[in-house]
Amino acid sequence: MVKLEYLKKIRVRWIILAILLISVWIVMGNPGLGEWYSRSIYPGVSGVLSRFSCLFSFSVGDCFIYGSIAGLLGYLSYAIIRRRRRGRTVRHIVEYLAWVYVWFYIAWGLNYFREDFFTRTQTAYVPFSSERFQSFLETYTDSLNASWVPIETIDREVVKEAVLEGYRELPARFGLTAPGAYLHPKTMLFSRLMSGVGVMGYMGPFFTEFNLNGQLLSVQYPATYAHEMAHVLGISNEAEANLYSYLICTGSSVAEIRFSGYFSLLPYVLSNAYVALDKDSFEAWTERLRPEIKDLYNEKVAYWQSLYSPLIGEVQEVAYNLFLKGNKIPTGTANYSEVIALLISIGH
Repeated sequence: MVKLEYLKKIRVRWIILAILLISVWIVMGNPGLGEWYSRSIYPGVSGVLSRFSCLFSFSVGDCFIYGSIAGLLGYLSYAIIRRRRRGRTVRHIVEYLAWVYVWFYIAWGLNYFREDFFTRTQTAYVPFSSERFQSFLETYTDSLNASWVPIETIDREVVKEAVLEGYRELPARFGLTAPGAYLHPKTMLFSRLMSGVGVMGYMGPFFTEFNLNGQLLSVQYPATYAHEMAHVLGISNEAEANLYSYLICTGSSVAEIRFSGYFSLLPYVLSNAYVALDKDSFEAWTERLRPEIKDLYNEKVAYWQSLYSPLIGEVQEVAYNLFLKGNKIPTGTANYSEVIALLISIGH
Protein backbone atom coordinates (compact mmCIF):
# COMPACT_ATOMS: atom_id res chain seq x y z
CA MET A 1 0.00 0.00 0.00
CA VAL A 2 2.82 2.37 0.93
CA LYS A 3 4.63 1.57 -2.31
CA LEU A 4 1.45 2.24 -4.35
CA GLU A 5 1.03 5.69 -2.76
CA TYR A 6 4.71 6.43 -3.46
CA LEU A 7 4.27 5.53 -7.13
CA LYS A 8 1.21 7.77 -7.37
CA LYS A 9 3.20 10.70 -5.96
CA ILE A 10 5.93 10.07 -8.49
CA ARG A 11 3.41 10.05 -11.34
CA VAL A 12 1.86 13.32 -10.17
CA ARG A 13 5.32 14.89 -9.92
CA TRP A 14 6.21 13.75 -13.40
CA ILE A 15 2.90 14.99 -14.83
CA ILE A 16 3.45 18.43 -13.31
CA LEU A 17 7.01 18.50 -14.65
CA ALA A 18 5.82 17.48 -18.12
CA ILE A 19 3.13 20.19 -18.16
CA LEU A 20 5.64 22.84 -17.10
CA LEU A 21 8.18 21.70 -19.70
CA ILE A 22 5.59 21.81 -22.48
CA SER A 23 4.41 25.25 -21.32
CA VAL A 24 7.97 26.58 -21.38
CA TRP A 25 8.58 25.19 -24.87
CA ILE A 26 5.32 26.70 -26.18
CA VAL A 27 6.30 30.15 -24.91
CA MET A 28 9.78 29.72 -26.43
CA GLY A 29 8.23 29.30 -29.85
CA ASN A 30 5.96 32.37 -29.71
CA PRO A 31 7.38 35.90 -29.21
CA GLY A 32 3.91 37.19 -28.38
CA LEU A 33 3.62 34.75 -25.49
CA GLY A 34 7.19 35.62 -24.48
CA GLU A 35 6.23 39.29 -24.30
CA TRP A 36 3.08 38.42 -22.33
CA TYR A 37 5.20 36.45 -19.86
CA SER A 38 7.66 39.34 -19.46
CA ARG A 39 4.95 41.92 -18.82
CA SER A 40 2.35 39.85 -16.94
CA ILE A 41 3.95 36.82 -15.28
CA TYR A 42 7.56 37.79 -14.69
CA PRO A 43 6.85 40.88 -12.52
CA GLY A 44 4.96 38.73 -10.00
CA VAL A 45 7.43 35.85 -10.02
CA SER A 46 10.45 38.14 -9.76
CA GLY A 47 8.79 40.16 -7.02
CA VAL A 48 8.38 37.10 -4.82
CA LEU A 49 11.84 35.70 -5.51
CA SER A 50 13.70 39.02 -5.17
CA ARG A 51 11.96 39.95 -1.92
CA PHE A 52 13.05 36.61 -0.50
CA SER A 53 16.64 36.78 -1.77
CA CYS A 54 17.03 40.39 -0.62
CA LEU A 55 16.60 39.20 2.97
CA PHE A 56 20.14 37.82 2.71
CA SER A 57 23.37 39.78 2.25
CA PHE A 58 25.01 36.95 0.29
CA SER A 59 24.08 35.57 -3.13
CA VAL A 60 21.42 32.91 -2.59
CA GLY A 61 21.57 31.97 -6.26
CA ASP A 62 25.32 31.36 -6.14
CA CYS A 63 24.83 29.11 -3.12
CA PHE A 64 22.11 27.22 -4.98
CA ILE A 65 24.21 26.74 -8.12
CA TYR A 66 27.42 25.69 -6.40
CA GLY A 67 25.43 23.63 -3.90
CA SER A 68 23.61 21.83 -6.71
CA ILE A 69 26.88 20.98 -8.46
CA ALA A 70 28.39 19.68 -5.23
CA GLY A 71 25.20 17.80 -4.38
CA LEU A 72 24.96 16.08 -7.76
CA LEU A 73 28.63 15.06 -7.67
CA GLY A 74 28.19 13.81 -4.10
CA TYR A 75 25.06 11.85 -5.01
CA LEU A 76 26.77 10.30 -8.03
CA SER A 77 29.81 9.34 -5.92
CA TYR A 78 27.57 7.85 -3.24
CA ALA A 79 25.68 5.83 -5.84
CA ILE A 80 28.91 4.46 -7.31
CA ILE A 81 30.37 3.56 -3.90
CA ARG A 82 27.16 1.90 -2.72
CA ARG A 83 26.71 0.28 -6.14
CA ARG A 84 23.16 1.54 -6.48
CA ARG A 85 21.26 0.79 -9.66
CA ARG A 86 22.69 2.91 -12.47
CA GLY A 87 19.34 3.53 -14.16
CA ARG A 88 17.74 4.82 -10.98
CA THR A 89 20.67 7.13 -10.27
CA VAL A 90 20.64 8.58 -13.78
CA ARG A 91 16.85 9.03 -13.64
CA HIS A 92 17.08 11.01 -10.39
CA ILE A 93 19.82 13.26 -11.75
CA VAL A 94 17.97 13.88 -15.02
CA GLU A 95 14.76 14.67 -13.16
CA TYR A 96 16.53 17.13 -10.85
CA LEU A 97 18.15 18.89 -13.82
CA ALA A 98 14.76 19.05 -15.55
CA TRP A 99 13.27 20.81 -12.51
CA VAL A 100 16.21 23.25 -12.50
CA TYR A 101 15.66 23.85 -16.23
CA VAL A 102 11.98 24.65 -15.66
CA TRP A 103 12.79 26.88 -12.68
CA PHE A 104 15.37 28.81 -14.70
CA TYR A 105 12.98 29.63 -17.52
CA ILE A 106 9.88 30.33 -15.44
CA ALA A 107 11.83 32.45 -12.93
CA TRP A 108 13.59 34.56 -15.59
CA GLY A 109 14.84 32.72 -18.69
CA LEU A 110 11.69 33.16 -20.79
CA ASN A 111 12.67 36.82 -21.13
CA TYR A 112 15.01 35.57 -23.86
CA PHE A 113 11.97 34.81 -26.01
CA ARG A 114 10.05 38.08 -25.84
CA GLU A 115 9.60 40.36 -28.83
CA ASP A 116 12.76 41.99 -30.17
CA PHE A 117 13.65 45.54 -29.17
CA PHE A 118 12.44 47.21 -32.38
CA THR A 119 9.07 45.43 -32.39
CA ARG A 120 8.45 45.96 -28.69
CA THR A 121 9.40 49.63 -28.61
CA GLN A 122 8.01 50.44 -32.09
CA THR A 123 11.41 51.82 -33.06
CA ALA A 124 12.41 51.81 -36.73
CA TYR A 125 15.70 50.04 -37.36
CA VAL A 126 18.24 52.43 -38.86
CA PRO A 127 20.63 50.60 -41.23
CA PHE A 128 24.34 51.29 -41.00
CA SER A 129 25.85 54.10 -43.00
CA SER A 130 29.24 55.79 -42.72
CA GLU A 131 27.57 59.17 -42.31
CA ARG A 132 25.36 58.07 -39.42
CA PHE A 133 28.19 56.33 -37.63
CA GLN A 134 30.50 59.32 -38.09
CA SER A 135 27.83 61.63 -36.68
CA PHE A 136 27.35 59.35 -33.67
CA LEU A 137 31.11 59.12 -33.18
CA GLU A 138 31.53 62.90 -33.18
CA THR A 139 28.78 63.44 -30.62
CA TYR A 140 29.90 60.57 -28.41
CA THR A 141 33.57 61.65 -28.41
CA ASP A 142 32.72 65.22 -27.46
CA SER A 143 30.44 64.00 -24.64
CA LEU A 144 32.99 61.47 -23.38
CA ASN A 145 35.76 64.07 -23.23
CA ALA A 146 33.51 66.63 -21.56
CA SER A 147 32.35 64.12 -18.94
CA TRP A 148 35.85 63.26 -17.74
CA VAL A 149 36.23 63.32 -13.97
CA PRO A 150 38.76 61.39 -11.86
CA ILE A 151 37.08 58.68 -9.79
CA GLU A 152 38.95 57.35 -6.78
CA THR A 153 35.94 56.03 -4.87
CA ILE A 154 32.23 55.74 -5.57
CA ASP A 155 29.29 56.22 -3.19
CA ARG A 156 27.26 53.05 -3.69
CA GLU A 157 24.10 54.41 -2.07
CA VAL A 158 24.17 57.36 -4.47
CA VAL A 159 24.55 54.93 -7.38
CA LYS A 160 21.61 52.86 -6.14
CA GLU A 161 19.28 55.85 -5.89
CA ALA A 162 20.38 57.27 -9.24
CA VAL A 163 19.88 53.96 -11.06
CA LEU A 164 16.50 53.30 -9.46
CA GLU A 165 15.33 56.80 -10.36
CA GLY A 166 16.60 56.38 -13.91
CA TYR A 167 14.73 53.13 -14.47
CA ARG A 168 11.53 54.54 -13.02
CA GLU A 169 11.68 57.36 -15.57
CA LEU A 170 12.20 55.15 -18.63
CA PRO A 171 9.24 55.20 -21.05
CA ALA A 172 6.75 52.34 -20.64
CA ARG A 173 7.27 51.32 -24.28
CA PHE A 174 10.61 49.74 -23.35
CA GLY A 175 8.68 47.12 -21.38
CA LEU A 176 10.81 46.87 -18.23
CA THR A 177 9.47 45.76 -14.87
CA ALA A 178 9.24 48.54 -12.30
CA PRO A 179 12.25 48.36 -9.94
CA GLY A 180 11.58 47.84 -6.24
CA ALA A 181 13.37 50.09 -3.75
CA TYR A 182 14.39 46.98 -1.80
CA LEU A 183 16.59 45.66 -4.64
CA HIS A 184 20.29 45.67 -3.93
CA PRO A 185 23.30 43.98 -5.55
CA LYS A 186 25.16 41.03 -4.09
CA THR A 187 28.88 40.44 -4.25
CA MET A 188 29.72 37.30 -6.20
CA LEU A 189 30.49 34.30 -4.05
CA PHE A 190 33.79 33.81 -5.89
CA SER A 191 34.79 37.16 -7.36
CA ARG A 192 38.39 36.12 -8.00
CA LEU A 193 37.25 33.12 -10.01
CA MET A 194 34.90 35.31 -12.04
CA SER A 195 37.67 37.84 -12.65
CA GLY A 196 39.66 34.96 -14.13
CA VAL A 197 37.00 34.55 -16.83
CA GLY A 198 36.39 38.28 -17.31
CA VAL A 199 32.94 38.46 -15.72
CA MET A 200 32.09 41.84 -14.14
CA GLY A 201 28.56 40.98 -13.11
CA TYR A 202 25.68 38.63 -13.83
CA MET A 203 22.00 38.12 -13.22
CA GLY A 204 21.12 35.35 -10.77
CA PRO A 205 17.95 33.98 -12.43
CA PHE A 206 16.86 31.51 -9.76
CA PHE A 207 16.24 34.15 -7.09
CA THR A 208 16.14 37.35 -9.20
CA GLU A 209 19.42 38.71 -7.88
CA PHE A 210 22.10 40.73 -9.57
CA ASN A 211 25.65 39.95 -8.60
CA LEU A 212 28.62 42.28 -9.01
CA ASN A 213 32.28 41.37 -9.04
CA GLY A 214 33.96 42.49 -5.82
CA GLN A 215 37.04 43.51 -7.83
CA LEU A 216 35.25 46.06 -10.01
CA LEU A 217 37.04 49.35 -10.49
CA SER A 218 35.20 52.39 -9.13
CA VAL A 219 34.73 53.80 -12.63
CA GLN A 220 33.02 50.57 -13.72
CA TYR A 221 30.68 50.20 -10.75
CA PRO A 222 27.77 52.50 -11.79
CA ALA A 223 27.53 51.26 -15.38
CA THR A 224 27.84 47.59 -14.37
CA TYR A 225 25.23 48.14 -11.65
CA ALA A 226 22.79 49.65 -14.16
CA HIS A 227 23.50 46.92 -16.73
CA GLU A 228 22.76 44.08 -14.33
CA MET A 229 19.71 45.90 -12.99
CA ALA A 230 18.31 45.86 -16.54
CA HIS A 231 18.48 42.06 -16.51
CA VAL A 232 16.62 41.99 -13.19
CA LEU A 233 13.90 44.12 -14.79
CA GLY A 234 13.29 41.59 -17.56
CA ILE A 235 15.87 42.41 -20.24
CA SER A 236 17.85 39.43 -21.54
CA ASN A 237 19.51 41.04 -24.55
CA GLU A 238 23.02 42.22 -23.64
CA ALA A 239 23.05 45.10 -26.12
CA GLU A 240 19.75 46.34 -24.73
CA ALA A 241 21.04 46.11 -21.16
CA ASN A 242 24.05 48.15 -22.29
CA LEU A 243 21.68 50.67 -23.84
CA TYR A 244 19.71 51.28 -20.64
CA SER A 245 22.87 51.39 -18.57
CA TYR A 246 24.26 54.04 -20.92
CA LEU A 247 21.06 56.11 -21.00
CA ILE A 248 20.62 56.09 -17.24
CA CYS A 249 24.23 56.75 -16.29
CA THR A 250 24.85 59.46 -18.89
CA GLY A 251 21.58 61.12 -17.90
CA SER A 252 22.57 61.30 -14.24
CA SER A 253 23.29 64.60 -12.50
CA VAL A 254 26.15 62.91 -10.62
CA ALA A 255 29.40 63.54 -12.53
CA GLU A 256 31.03 60.22 -11.56
CA ILE A 257 28.01 58.20 -12.65
CA ARG A 258 27.75 60.16 -15.90
CA PHE A 259 31.39 59.53 -16.78
CA SER A 260 31.03 55.84 -15.92
CA GLY A 261 28.24 55.62 -18.50
CA TYR A 262 30.23 57.23 -21.29
CA PHE A 263 33.38 55.31 -20.38
CA SER A 264 31.52 51.95 -20.32
CA LEU A 265 30.64 52.39 -23.99
CA LEU A 266 34.21 53.05 -25.10
CA PRO A 267 35.21 49.39 -25.76
CA TYR A 268 32.20 48.94 -28.08
CA VAL A 269 32.83 52.26 -29.83
CA LEU A 270 36.47 51.25 -30.33
CA SER A 271 35.55 47.89 -31.86
CA ASN A 272 32.93 49.44 -34.15
CA ALA A 273 35.21 52.31 -35.17
CA TYR A 274 38.09 49.92 -35.92
CA VAL A 275 35.86 48.12 -38.43
CA ALA A 276 33.99 51.12 -39.84
CA LEU A 277 36.91 53.53 -40.29
CA ASP A 278 40.05 53.24 -42.38
CA LYS A 279 43.37 53.14 -40.54
CA ASP A 280 44.16 56.85 -40.80
CA SER A 281 40.67 57.90 -39.75
CA PHE A 282 40.73 55.50 -36.82
CA GLU A 283 44.07 56.81 -35.58
CA ALA A 284 42.90 60.40 -36.04
CA TRP A 285 39.81 59.66 -33.98
CA THR A 286 41.78 58.06 -31.13
CA GLU A 287 43.97 61.15 -31.03
CA ARG A 288 40.88 63.18 -30.20
CA LEU A 289 40.33 61.26 -26.94
CA ARG A 290 41.56 63.00 -23.81
CA PRO A 291 44.93 61.64 -22.64
CA GLU A 292 43.45 60.98 -19.18
CA ILE A 293 40.73 58.82 -20.71
CA LYS A 294 43.20 56.84 -22.84
CA ASP A 295 45.41 56.30 -19.81
CA LEU A 296 42.45 55.14 -17.73
CA TYR A 297 41.30 52.78 -20.46
CA ASN A 298 44.76 51.23 -20.77
CA GLU A 299 44.98 50.89 -16.98
CA LYS A 300 41.60 49.16 -16.91
CA VAL A 301 42.62 46.72 -19.65
CA ALA A 302 45.92 45.95 -17.91
CA TYR A 303 44.14 45.46 -14.57
CA TRP A 304 41.69 42.87 -15.89
CA GLN A 305 44.30 41.14 -18.01
CA SER A 306 46.39 40.64 -14.85
CA LEU A 307 43.42 38.79 -13.31
CA TYR A 308 42.38 36.88 -16.43
CA SER A 309 43.01 33.15 -16.81
CA PRO A 310 43.26 32.42 -20.56
CA LEU A 311 42.36 28.72 -20.39
CA ILE A 312 39.35 29.04 -18.08
CA GLY A 313 38.34 32.31 -19.73
CA GLU A 314 38.26 30.82 -23.21
CA VAL A 315 36.16 27.88 -22.01
CA GLN A 316 33.70 30.26 -20.36
CA GLU A 317 33.58 32.44 -23.50
CA VAL A 318 32.74 29.46 -25.71
CA ALA A 319 30.11 28.15 -23.27
CA TYR A 320 28.41 31.53 -22.83
CA ASN A 321 28.51 32.18 -26.56
CA LEU A 322 26.69 28.88 -27.19
CA PHE A 323 24.25 29.63 -24.37
CA LEU A 324 23.28 33.01 -25.87
CA LYS A 325 22.93 31.57 -29.37
CA GLY A 326 20.71 28.82 -27.96
CA ASN A 327 18.47 31.43 -26.36
CA LYS A 328 17.51 33.58 -29.35
CA ILE A 329 20.65 35.80 -29.38
CA PRO A 330 22.12 34.66 -32.73
CA THR A 331 25.24 36.85 -32.52
CA GLY A 332 26.24 35.34 -29.17
CA THR A 333 28.72 37.34 -27.12
CA ALA A 334 29.13 39.82 -30.00
CA ASN A 335 25.67 41.05 -28.98
CA TYR A 336 27.22 43.37 -26.39
CA SER A 337 28.69 45.68 -29.04
CA GLU A 338 25.38 45.93 -30.92
CA VAL A 339 24.40 48.64 -28.45
CA ILE A 340 25.79 51.16 -30.97
CA ALA A 341 23.11 50.22 -33.51
CA LEU A 342 20.42 50.65 -30.84
CA LEU A 343 21.73 54.09 -29.88
CA ILE A 344 21.79 55.25 -33.49
CA SER A 345 18.26 53.91 -34.05
CA ILE A 346 16.80 55.83 -31.11
CA GLY A 347 18.65 58.98 -32.13
CA HIS A 348 21.47 59.15 -29.57
